[in-house]
Amino acid sequence: MTEASTNGRVVIVTGGSRGLGAGIVRSYLASGDRVAACSRSRTPEVDAWEKDPETADRFLFVPADLSKSADAKTFVDAVIAKWDHIDVLINNAGVARDGMLGLATDDDIDTVVDLNIKGTLYMSRLVGRRMLARRTGSIVNISSIVGRSGYRGLAVYSATKAALDGLTRAMARELGSRGITVNGIAPGYLRTEMSHGLDDGQMDQIVRRTPAGRLGEPDDVARACQFLTDPLNTYLTGQVLVIDGGLTS
Repeated sequence: MTEASTNGRVVIVTGGSRGLGAGIVRSYLASGDRVAACSRSRTPEVDAWEKDPETADRFLFVPADLSKSADAKTFVDAVIAKWDHIDVLINNAGVARDGMLGLATDDDIDTVVDLNIKGTLYMSRLVGRRMLARRTGSIVNISSIVGRSGYRGLAVYSATKAALDGLTRAMARELGSRGITVNGIAPGYLRTEMSHGLDDGQMDQIVRRTPAGRLGEPDDVARACQFLTDPLNTYLTGQVLVIDGGLTS
């Protein structure tokens, strides 16, 4: 048996301490994989994974601000030091700043661009090099339907998520011949802290407009991550799956 079949894959989930990221971490831990997560701060979920005897030896948390290339390198180095290689990278870390573009401050723009785009580039560069050496691996970039349709008050966030879709296609071309798949997922409205800024009326309107009749859950996206990174997937690459309950259909 191979190391992967015995101990599970080595999976990185950025922004894995809460919300969607935590849901993705839970999914891979449940599959028996070894999971490394990072975020700027710890959460009760992180503490629980570190203390649970079922997951403690298969979970690694490193505090990191991925808008800083040095932090990204420290994180990846810690994963390599613990598990020697990386099989899967889920680029999930992101941040939004609501408001019309004309009123956005330089700090608002820098915060969103630096984490959503630069952080993803830093991680993809670091991990991609490792995967190229082994000629295998899977990368998933979490974008958003906002990057495809555009939403009032989210111009900067929309721009960064649209950029991730372009990055997915370019990386798939660069890495495909070396056995590495690169895909994206564009979630719709999910029941996480990212949707807590919506009032009840707005939430009801979104649900009414969604053919599935509900908001998405982190598990809906986590299942798609599992599908795209399955070792049997060696041909599906360069695609962005929209998971929004039919909202943009």
